[in-house]
Amino acid sequence: PGLSGLEILQRLRNDRALANTPVIVLTASVDPKVRLQALELGASDFLAKPVDPSELALRLRNTLAAKAYQDRLAYYDPVTGLPNRRMFMERLEFACKLARRYDMRGALLHIDMDRFKQINDAFGPRVGDMLLKEIGERLSACIRDSDSIARQGKGESVPSLSRLVGDEFTVLLPNIDHGENAAAVAQRLLCALHDVPFHNGDQEVFLTASIGVAVFPDDGHDQDAVLKNAGAALREAKNGGRRQFKFYSKEFNARAMQRVSLESGLRRALERDELLLHFQPKVDACSQTLQGAEVLVRWQHPERGFVSPMEFIPVAEASGLIVPLGAWVLRAACRQAAAWRDAGLDTVQLSVNVSAIQFRDDGLLLLLLLLLAAYLGDPDFIDMLARTLRETRLAPSALCVELTETVVLDRSTVTTEALARLHELGIKLSIDDFGAGFTSLSLLKSLPFDELKVDKSFVDGIETDANSVAIVAAMIALAHNLGLRVVAEGVETQGQHVFLQAKGCDECQGYLFSRPVDADAFAAILRQARASRPALRAVG
Repeated sequence: PGLSGLEILQRLRNDRALANTPVIVLTASVDPKVRLQALELGASDFLAKPVDPSELALRLRNTLAAKAYQDRLAYYDPVTGLPNRRMFMERLEFACKLARRYDMRGALLHIDMDRFKQINDAFGPRVGDMLLKEIGERLSACIRDSDSIARQGKGESVPSLSRLVGDEFTVLLPNIDHGENAAAVAQRLLCALHDVPFHNGDQEVFLTASIGVAVFPDDGHDQDAVLKNAGAALREAKNGGRRQFKFYSKEFNARAMQRVSLESGLRRALERDELLLHFQPKVDACSQTLQGAEVLVRWQHPERGFVSPMEFIPVAEASGLIVPLGAWVLRAACRQAAAWRDAGLDTVQLSVNVSAIQFRDDGLLLLLLLLLAAYLGDPDFIDMLARTLRETRLAPSALCVELTETVVLDRSTVTTEALARLHELGIKLSIDDFGAGFTSLSLLKSLPFDELKVDKSFVDGIETDANSVAIVAAMIALAHNLGLRVVAEGVETQGQHVFLQAKGCDECQGYLFSRPVDADAFAAILRQARASRPALRAVG
């Protein structure tokens, strides 16, 4: 208020962030001095009122096209098509500001190709540019699916790749849970560059890289400090033998190396059969008879002993190992269910957690078909499915897939169709940890779920928190009105059990009835159930 259009234009041009914003001036003034003054202040165009709508639309299109061309020249590298140093520095400055304002943490990965100058000198700049373009493409593919690294919250959380200068690139992770999470991205980037040679015609070109990592605000509060410290870490990586990454912080470095060691050990564990399944019973809330079990994976390391899932599952998700790990769990669960059945024990429903990464990368349907074909390994899915169901006599309804809300919130056509096909196969679908995040109630009526699991955080508050009481009661009533069974997880006290019984909860799962047990102990529970005795009683 109180400012003229020319004064506003002057303020725009004096603001660094807005200085290049295109402006079209519309005015009823016919004074030539006003037109000249507007153009001198950097107006992109000047139109006298009244303005013809078609002319205005054309002028807008032309202005935006010119702006896009200018931005391409100013902000993008012409060789790789990636954002250049200028755009990178602006993004880094913004990320550092957000980190300070919202108490967030981010990471900068400074990548430098090892001995690229010799290759460029040997083959010439044309081949060098071709290699730089392919390097950019490989790095882009690596960070495209890094949502397991980025955390949700305020501000931008999408990783971004830039070409800094020459053969130097940067990856900005603006919002991560833990600084050492950047190690998973760094390792993936190195593998993408090292594992497959580049080609120049018939010649193979082997390239390696070194990476320096700075975590902000720990390693610097502004863009200059962060970039300087990432560069120092890069020099340390090169001095240490190249083809590796280093953190600027020794503390982060130690934790990152531990994480890399854990990832390598998990790869070996899948190959050496060091993993095993445990089963936590699910019981009828009223009769306490056995209804099924949730399948949980455990890792018995030959040297470290028992490794907690809280430690190795995040590593599996960050490294992409969650896909083969999930497939192993599904196949092992299938084999175990068939073994119990062949031993004369009843078949109960086994619930298997499936992560968002598994569902998106390999397709949940593919994994489940592999599960049902565990004994035959037939790639012909349709014939394999029919033959497996006939020969193993393992009903699809004996399997319940627990999906987190990350999968559920993905309303893509692929996700929706996959869920529908699973439901048609007779496989049960459960939405896990309901209420703990942002699950929309509309999803419960639009997707084919059979079961809703009330999150432990609400069950914990049943005896002490009136809000938890109201929420759990409402969840049970809502689910039943939608035709869903309700399972309460984390039931640990008699008071919780009595309340859930009274509200009509269908099944309970928790330490009150049983901790997760190995296959032999669960077989004993199955034998009790076969003898027509209550398999489990609430304890305490």
